Amino acid sequence: MTYIRNSLFTINHSLFTILLLFACHSSLVTASEPPVRYEASHESMGTIFTVAVYGRDRAFLAEVVEQVFDEVDRLDAQMSNYKPESELSTINREASSHPVIVEPGLFHLLEICVQRSQQTDGAFDITVGPLMKAWGFFRGRGRLPTSAEIDEVLKRVGYRHLKLDADRRTIRFDESGVDIDLGGIAKGYAVDRAVDILRSNGITSALVSSGTSSIYALGSPPGAQGWKITLRDPYDEHKPADVIHLQNYSLSTSGNYERFFEIDGKSYCHIMNPHTGWPVPGVLSAAVLAATGTDTDGRSAGCFVMGVDGTRKYLAAQPNLAVIFYLPNEKPGEYKRVLLRSDSHTIPADSIVEIDK
Repeated sequence: MTYIRNSLFTINHSLFTILLLFACHSSLVTASEPPVRYEASHESMGTIFTVAVYGRDRAFLAEVVEQVFDEVDRLDAQMSNYKPESELSTINREASSHPVIVEPGLFHLLEICVQRSQQTDGAFDITVGPLMKAWGFFRGRGRLPTSAEIDEVLKRVGYRHLKLDADRRTIRFDESGVDIDLGGIAKGYAVDRAVDILRSNGITSALVSSGTSSIYALGSPPGAQGWKITLRDPYDEHKPADVIHLQNYSLSTSGNYERFFEIDGKSYCHIMNPHTGWPVPGVLSAAVLAATGTDTDGRSAGCFVMGVDGTRKYLAAQPNLAVIFYLPNEKPGEYKRVLLRSDSHTIPADSIVEIDK
């Protein structure tokens, strides 16, 4: 494949490094009307959201990107379990005592989460909040709980504790102490909302990144076939593992190097197995490619928990997904790469998904 290489923009996080090629190729645009690139970043949801967008009017682009960040902040205020006044915190406080009416958008997301949990047999589960607290990943630096603690916490973990009533648009918990944590999917959902705003304003070329979680590639940069995304080496953030060209497609990655702590030389990552109550061993990272951020975010953590064999079975029933695993090799500092695709896998006609090793 031949791609036009332009100027370099790098978002370098512990999860993945995104290399974006921005400047216009002189033979593809007229001197009188060169496209304008506008780029801005904004802190929200505990990460840095970045939008890079092309258009004709810089002031207009800046205004639209500000709308995007306003929406991300609104979702953060609604879905954060770190903010006592958020709707999610209200649910966590009250749903064990009575049904709580939920805003339509959030209720729809909760329905998606429960469906995702059913499909993965609980590998993806938004009720891991008590586990995150027990292991010190909620406002903490990490701690090793006792087996007795884990056994007690597991009584409050499991998506089956969530009782959704679609007719009344309510949620209740059948066990006290249940705690929803949307950290595994909220950023992908926010990326999709951002793309909706961009599209509704007529923007056709942009890349939206939610820090170390999810990205969406809208259209392509001028003169390029897709946005160039570089997935990092799981052992070295400065080295590439895979190069992917995306257009009108999403990517999410979960890695054991994003949040972790070490005790007595052993590392414990933040990705919990809801069945065992322990951090998942034996996987370095998992990247999922699909049509939207809501499709990919959450699934990356679910696939991380299921591992290669479980994910292969999962993909037999779930269409249009691709998953890249990076696994430890026998030699320290080296990894194995496994690429899986759904048994039924079709890329939309207006999308580009090209993986270059």
